[in-house]
Amino acid sequence: MTRPELQHYSPQQLFDRQGSSLVVAGQTLGDLVERYGPTPMYIYSQQVIRDRINHLKALLPSRVCLHYAVKANPMQEVVSDIATQVHGLDVSSGQELKVAICSGMPAENISFAGPGKSEWELREAIIAGITLNIESEVEFNRIIKLCDEIGHAATVALRINPDFQLKASGIKTSGGSQPFGVDAEAAPDLLKKISSSPLNFVGFHIFSGAQVLQADVLIEAQKKTFALAKQLVDHAGTPIKTLNIGGGFGIPYFPGDAPLEVTLVMEHLGGLMDEYREDFEAAKIIIELGRYLVGEAGLYLARITDRKVSRGTTYLVCDGGLHHHLAASGNFGQALRRNYPITIGNRLEEPTETVSVVGPLCTPLDVLAKDMDLPKAEIDDLLVVFQSGAYGYSASPLEFLSHPKPRQVLV
Repeated sequence: MTRPELQHYSPQQLFDRQGSSLVVAGQTLGDLVERYGPTPMYIYSQQVIRDRINHLKALLPSRVCLHYAVKANPMQEVVSDIATQVHGLDVSSGQELKVAICSGMPAENISFAGPGKSEWELREAIIAGITLNIESEVEFNRIIKLCDEIGHAATVALRINPDFQLKASGIKTSGGSQPFGVDAEAAPDLLKKISSSPLNFVGFHIFSGAQVLQADVLIEAQKKTFALAKQLVDHAGTPIKTLNIGGGFGIPYFPGDAPLEVTLVMEHLGGLMDEYREDFEAAKIIIELGRYLVGEAGLYLARITDRKVSRGTTYLVCDGGLHHHLAASGNFGQALRRNYPITIGNRLEEPTETVSVVGPLCTPLDVLAKDMDLPKAEIDDLLVVFQSGAYGYSASPLEFLSHPKPRQVLV
């Protein structure tokens, strides 16, 4: 099924149900826990990911390639499955590079971005033959030195910090001063040095930000990205082969969030492709997406171990918490804590009650839901946190207080 683009969107719409239970891959939550448990655990729906990719690929203008940003969910099984459906992978660490290579994706379709790459990471990338996105002049010089030592010329692109910001983005990676990429005004000088070096220069990486739900914001950013890339091509000394315009596509997390109207974004991108056809005639245009492909396909499951009332507040205590899902606790990027979409996965038909949900950690920060209306739950019921397919497991302090790590399952 493709994701319904509705104003009042609920993540439950992506999954089936059987009676009072949520169903994933034809199995109830109870069946999944019995088969793959114990809790806590992450469940990723292969079908939801594939549906999202197929829906997006059907909208892509010709000559636009879809890459997956591995950092969103680097689980090997997830990456290996996605690698069979997309045109390329983008990594941000040496370990992610290993995952990408093990997925079977050809090296020429893998790129590596991120500031502060270690000498070991650069060396591994050069040997593997993937594309390195240069983030600074220091990194450029370091790559040249390593190429001399290895006796192999690296394939590189130049990451640009544009002179504009992606408005209304949840995470900004451009405009003003940034640790990411080379400032647009400084790029011409570095491009001259690259063109006179033995490096195999292929193009530009211009990534403005992430978690955008407004189509007009992405449309404006893409328009500015193409205009900037056209200016930079004049300094490259050679036609570029790739232009990575980033992604930024967001998913709805909180009440009032409306899904991105991705069709409008793709239609406008098609117009840009026509407008700049002669400028980038030989270039592969890349959209790099992570959260948008996998975020809604993931569920975090925790079992309720206690139910207690403290001075008028009902608490549900779970065997999982912020150590496994930092974002859902509100401690990862939220200035003001808001509840993630949560339900009691085996009590969908029960009347609701107002409760707070906490984890097992000895800290008041371990809160998964505060004063939230949920189906009435009992001990041993299953709490479900939706929108958990991206930056859930990998962005959490898994060693905090030394509790066991959660399982991850692709079904």
